[in-house]
Amino acid sequence: MFAATGRIIRGYLAGAGYTVHLLLCAVGYLRHLPRRSRFVLDQGYAAGVRALPVSLVVALFAGMILALQTGIELEHYGTSNVIGTITALSMCREMGPFITATILAATVGSAMAAEIGTMKVSDETTALDVMSVDPVDYLVMPRVLALTIMCPILTTISDLVGIYGGSLVAQIHLDITPSYYWNSVKEALTTPDGILPKDVYTGIAKALVFGCMIATVSCSAGLRATGGALGVGLAVQTAVRNSILLIIVMGYVLTWLFYFLVT
Repeated sequence: MFAATGRIIRGYLAGAGYTVHLLLCAVGYLRHLPRRSRFVLDQGYAAGVRALPVSLVVALFAGMILALQTGIELEHYGTSNVIGTITALSMCREMGPFITATILAATVGSAMAAEIGTMKVSDETTALDVMSVDPVDYLVMPRVLALTIMCPILTTISDLVGIYGGSLVAQIHLDITPSYYWNSVKEALTTPDGILPKDVYTGIAKALVFGCMIATVSCSAGLRATGGALGVGLAVQTAVRNSILLIIVMGYVLTWLFYFLVT
């Protein structure tokens, strides 16, 4: 029993170490970005444009659900007029980055793991090594950079769409005029000195970390795939599972970091 437990723990630690090492190598290969720019653009299109419709639909209904559930409770206390502030801050701080990152993990991350895993089990990555082409430079770095850039962009769009969904609920179900709703949103997301409030840049920072994390974990799972088609399926499962777990854990850690350590 102890030996089996040790093997499991050692396997998890080895996988975590390999993933961190992969990220550091990808950062080191950023110096080759000019000759990999085409790959970065292709991956950015796959990660951003193709995932945009799903992100917009989910963000719209997430904002509507958030406004409806919160508005129902606020009506009991006669404070439903603050629904715009609550919806805007909740979407920008937590809901927007979390929803976007989860969708990217399930769509883009799984595709990365499947693509690289198929190349690994069919010895295409070995062929790259034979041709003196580092798979990390050729396959991993463009994907990590593209998803790191696109995740904050998609998060910003999701925030706006979610806030708009909240305005529909506020107008239809809570009898709050659109002008009053959007004025409260504006007050919540701006400061007198013109600097973005902490809630906004916290959400963007989360999205930046989530994008880098999803791409790295997915590429790591793909490069460690073995055993043919079954191994590719397990790599996809591992990539999505680990990405979502890390999104939840890092979401808490980053919130604690920004609101308790950063003044």
